Formats: sequence, structure tokens, C-alpha cells
Amino acid sequence: MEQTLDPALQFRLLNDFQRDFPLCPAPFAELASRLGVAEGVVIRGLENLRREGKISRVGPVFAPKRIGASTLAAMAVPPEKLEIVAQAVNRFPEVNHNYEREHRYNLWFVVTAGSEGRLQAALGAIEQAAGYPVLRLPLEQEFHIDLGFCLKSGEKQRPATAHVFAPPRPLEELERRLVVALQEGLPFFIRPFQVLAQRVGCEEIEVLQRINRWCEEGIIKRFGVVVRHHELGYRANAMLVHDIPDTEVEAVGYALAKADGVTLCYRRPRVLPDWPYNLFCMIHGQAREEVEERIAALRAEHGLEALPHEILFSLTRFKQTGARYA
Repeated sequence: MEQTLDPALQFRLLNDFQRDFPLCPAPFAELASRLGVAEGVVIRGLENLRREGKISRVGPVFAPKRIGASTLAAMAVPPEKLEIVAQAVNRFPEVNHNYEREHRYNLWFVVTAGSEGRLQAALGAIEQAAGYPVLRLPLEQEFHIDLGFCLKSGEKQRPATAHVFAPPRPLEELERRLVVALQEGLPFFIRPFQVLAQRVGCEEIEVLQRINRWCEEGIIKRFGVVVRHHELGYRANAMLVHDIPDTEVEAVGYALAKADGVTLCYRRPRVLPDWPYNLFCMIHGQAREEVEERIAALRAEHGLEALPHEILFSLTRFKQTGARYA
């Protein structure tokens, strides 16, 4: 009788392998060994999770600005035109996330490209297609960007590590082809890295060595299961922004990055007079009230109650895909 993935094993696939994924010739066999099931059960289980929309892929999360270029962007769009403008923005392959948020700047999206020149060209084309100016908010300092979700109640994410981003280095041609091959995630085959090697034009061992090196260098932040939080019950998310004095923003960023419930924390530029905020945090939860309570507690715990801030809850998810660098 064919073995299937029961709910407990499905949970472990979703929760336990968002990082520390085995980088070896037969990773799904290694996962199966750890879970005590057949390799085919793991592969079919991951295929089903992707089909159900609970995961987007199994693969790398590249560190911002370590390869290519990217920026957070926003538009202030009349509500009656928001849907059509969002669809116009979605048509650009450089856009990988696009959300409606509660604010005058109500359309928020991430734009990624292979170089700074291509990024600026894409932003210009998006602005022209949408018909509204784009607020550009590139990353200045990363305090915590991981995009992993601990699904076990009462357990915390890994402690955050703050980094000032290193300038991207040019990719060799083989590395560029490997990035392109990895954009869609690992193929669900017995020897997935061998499949990637055939696509790239090198040996399997070279693919594994380069991925391991990128992980060690911090170019890849984590390699593993990339979950889709909305489908897993995290239906409330808010972007909390503060105007922090420049002399204090780093210390506050370090502190908030380590706080329970903060899934992202980073510094971006103010764009005066329209946007006075320089510290961004993301807080995800299963209900709006839960997120609001956590934000109030965070502001009280860290002495931020007197500082200007805004809370931008997400309303509509127009697009959510992996970043495309080529």
C-alpha cells in the first residue's frame, strides 16, 4: 500500500526544514531518513504542499543586495484605480511582491533586477505604465531578514544577526546561470542538484560547492522550504514604521530585530516630506488583534511610544513570488 504523508510529518516538513536543508546529492532521501518514511513520500508531500500553495519552493533565500539590486517601492493610488494599477505593476517580472496596505501610500511592492541599472530602468517603466510616481525605499541596513516562520506555538525564531550589507560582487557566467536555475527552486527529483547541473552546464559537485560557499559567505541567507504565511494561517500582517533619530536607529534596530514576533527589521531612507520614517518592522500573526497587541507591547518595551510611527496592515495580496534576478 502506498505510504502518504500524515499531518504530523507534513508539519515537520513545513517547520523543520525552512533552514538547514541537506545540501547533498540526494537531499530528499536524507529528509526521508530523518522523518522515518520513504523518499517518494517526501517528494510527493512537497509537491502537494506546493500545489496547495503552502510553500512557494524549496531553495535559496538570497540576501538583499548581495547579488543584483532590489528596492521596496510604494505608490499612492486612488482607491477606485488600485486594482487596475496593481495589475499593471504585476506584469513586470521584476516585481515579486505586491500588496495593498492601509495608508495613503496604499500599494507596496518589491522590485528586483540583475543590476542597479536594470533596477532603475524597471522602476521608470513601472512608473510610466502605472501613471503614478514611485516612492523608492532601498535597503540601507539589515537587522533581521529571514522570511522563516516558526510554526510551533511558544517557540521563538532563531536569534537575529544584524548586518550592514556588503556591495554585490559580479557573478561569473556559470554562477549567473545557477542563480537563474535556482529562481524556481529545486526540482522534485531524486538527484535535484544533478538536474540543476545539467541545466547550468557543469558537474553536480560544482553546484553543491557553489551553493555551500554562498551560504558560508552570507549571499544565501538560508536554503530550505519557503513557506507562504497566508496559507498557513498567518493572515494578519502589519508593517510598523518609526521615525527614529539617526543617532539611535541602529541600537533600536538591533533591539527590535531580537524581539519576539518581529519577522523583518531593517533601515530604509526617509523621503521627505512624503515619507519621514526610517525603521521598518514586519509583524505577522493569525489575527489583527494579536498583531495590534504585539505592536503596542513592542513600543512600550522599547520606549518608542513618544516617537512618530504608523501601522500599515496588509489588505490585499496582489502578487507573491520568489525574486527574479535574470
